[in-house]
Amino acid sequence: MGLLSSRKAMVGLVLMIIGTVGMMPGSLPGSEPSLTYALIPGALALTLGTWMVGTSEGGRPV
Repeated sequence: MGLLSSRKAMVGLVLMIIGTVGMMPGSLPGSEPSLTYALIPGALALTLGTWMVGTSEGGRPV
């Protein structure tokens, strides 16, 4: 079973991309202090996506 054949893995990949893009504005030097609040939902989406991809296959998660 490949990574792209699992719905859970696909949702996880999308969340990882959204989380990475969501964290970019707040992590740039000289960004507005209000943009640093974008780091929180971005980090949550990235963490959830990574967990979903890691547990999408059977067996022991890595």
